[in-house]
Amino acid sequence: MQEIWQQFKQNYLVKFWNPTVAVVAAGLLSAYYFGLTGTYWAVTGEFTRWGGHVLQNLGVDLSDWGYYKLIGLQGTVLDRVDGVMILGMFAGCIAAALWANNVKIRMPQNKIRIVQALVGGALAGFGARLAMGCNLASLFTGIPQFSVHAWFFTIATAIGTYAGVRFTLLPIFRVPLKITKGATKVKESNPNQAKFRFKLGVVIFIIYLLLSFYVMQNSMKLGFAMLFGLAFGLLIERAQICFTSAFRDLWVTGRAYMSKAIIYGMLIGTIGVFSYVQLGMNPKIMWAGPNAIIGGLLFGFGIVLAGGCETGWMYRAMEGQVHFWWVGIGNVAGSTLLAYWWDDLAPVLALDYEKINLLKSFGAVGGLIVNYSLMIICLVAVIWWEKRFLRKAKERVALTNTYTIR
Repeated sequence: MQEIWQQFKQNYLVKFWNPTVAVVAAGLLSAYYFGLTGTYWAVTGEFTRWGGHVLQNLGVDLSDWGYYKLIGLQGTVLDRVDGVMILGMFAGCIAAALWANNVKIRMPQNKIRIVQALVGGALAGFGARLAMGCNLASLFTGIPQFSVHAWFFTIATAIGTYAGVRFTLLPIFRVPLKITKGATKVKESNPNQAKFRFKLGVVIFIIYLLLSFYVMQNSMKLGFAMLFGLAFGLLIERAQICFTSAFRDLWVTGRAYMSKAIIYGMLIGTIGVFSYVQLGMNPKIMWAGPNAIIGGLLFGFGIVLAGGCETGWMYRAMEGQVHFWWVGIGNVAGSTLLAYWWDDLAPVLALDYEKINLLKSFGAVGGLIVNYSLMIICLVAVIWWEKRFLRKAKERVALTNTYTIR
């Protein structure tokens, strides 16, 4: 029995999970999350509320801010669905990181990294809220919920990440290597520390799990949100799900493994959401205006500059990477800044544009076909780019070898 437990622990709690399987599972869970809570998997809206609460505590009157009238600022983190879901994500991330002994305080190597984290995080937060979505609220909920604004945002995000990659290759962002004398000492892992951390991770997991069931007795919706948040946190940390790396890998190395996994997750999530919509639930449809395009460009550029998207910075912060604490602070600050400027920007960039629902535009079956067709086109484009990139890389290597032989 002990041997079976150790094998299970090593294979499923300590080792990293297959990203494709994990992302597909996340897509399926996001559909069920919509069905059981009536809302969608997203985080930056709640981060904007956190910024609002900070301002309120500083004495700022937010009663006339249109953005907070739109998304609501009532209650606290503990009695909002988004709030307890995000707390669950943090709990799942830290529990999973502790299981694998993957927690260590790591400071940024250079001050420029802190600037990148704050500015990039702020741009990403601002862009996400301007577009009414982030990587989760668009790729895993907006597109599966048949909202055209999410397609605008996603395409713009891809372009923004490409620009971000080119920008971060500038010499200013190249941290000089520090050469030290003598051989580098490899610190041996402490088995007692690993055992303690594993137990601590189990305790955190069980406490949040039990709290979820306790809350469920008074509010099914809040209890389910806590459970789903915990599951989302486990998935993103154990599979290292980061949308930034998915886009960045495409532009830098041509690898499309994570990009393809995300599309598979979207394909799975879409049919789940479609089923719930046919049962009478209303999807979340937002304005398909310039706000989605501009927001996507800023978000894509920002997540590459910062080094992590919403899921990426959350699990890395729980692993002890201090850089991503700054990304999170920037994210909240940027989201709150957008709330401040919303009343000036919204009439021009968002409110005068239609909220386009593919299911209403093309009918139930037609909208489903259109949405799936667009996702298949994205998958084909990603595969084409990957093969093209790798073929050109092989050609460059062959050409270099030819000149070397000569």
